[in-house]
Amino acid sequence: MKKTAFGVLLGTSAILAACSGGAESEPIVIGGKPWTEQYILPHILGQYIEANSDYSVEYEEGLGEVSILTPALEQGDIDLYVEYTGTGLKDVLKRKSTPGQSSEEVLEEVRAGYEEELGATWLEPLGFENGYTLAYAKDYDAETYSDLAEISQSEDMTFGAPHPFYERQGDGYDDMVATYPFEFSATESFDPAIMYEAVQNGDVDVIPAFTTDSRIALFDLKTTEDDQSFFPKYDAVPVVRTETLEEYPELEDLLNELAGQITEEEMLAMNSRVDVDQEIPNEVARDFLIEKGLIEE
Repeated sequence: MKKTAFGVLLGTSAILAACSGGAESEPIVIGGKPWTEQYILPHILGQYIEANSDYSVEYEEGLGEVSILTPALEQGDIDLYVEYTGTGLKDVLKRKSTPGQSSEEVLEEVRAGYEEELGATWLEPLGFENGYTLAYAKDYDAETYSDLAEISQSEDMTFGAPHPFYERQGDGYDDMVATYPFEFSATESFDPAIMYEAVQNGDVDVIPAFTTDSRIALFDLKTTEDDQSFFPKYDAVPVVRTETLEEYPELEDLLNELAGQITEEEMLAMNSRVDVDQEIPNEVARDFLIEKGLIEE
């Protein structure tokens, strides 16, 4: 069949479009874990990207925990998500943490490990850490883990945590009680969704809470300081497929503009708006970006 001039023109245009960066027409896919903070963070990244570039974004919200997100990133099912440095170190690279290791040292180690083993790049930290704190509801006079350990030696004290915490190597239950001389009379396993309520109700006395979890304030729990730096740092950092950074040349600099922009207090407040006030995560993310002057209303 004879091609018309119009058909030739269409074919030529398609070839030129492919050669001039057609990959940019494909959306950047941002994943997340299935809990509040991780429903908010993808929208902070995605809305900032769309407001400051020609890139489009799709979301895989609540896709799964690190065991699902890591292979999804490797296989290209997602392009990026926000991970925590301690999680990357312990759960993905399976490396031991060193007590007292700085945020910069942990980031340097996971950055090198992910580039070598997973073909992924850790960008610059967003500015906050979502780490562990031992939390309690009773009238203990404890400001540090060591204070709680001392109380446990003279009072009946029970401990509750998600089941995986008891199996973790290096920063799990066995190593924690080896570092701090706790003498718990009993231990219980709870789903993370209910352990805060469990400690408030007195089902257990102490739990390993997360520092940016709004339920700490919601249930009026008291928190303690890891005075021997037992847990590694858990700084929040965007992790991106290296191939994605090559396909979208503006993306790395763009996301690094968010470095240091989110404080722990700001993340806690955003989580509270979703958990307590029942607001929608993408709207909370948009409000944050506008209030910080990062996007226009």
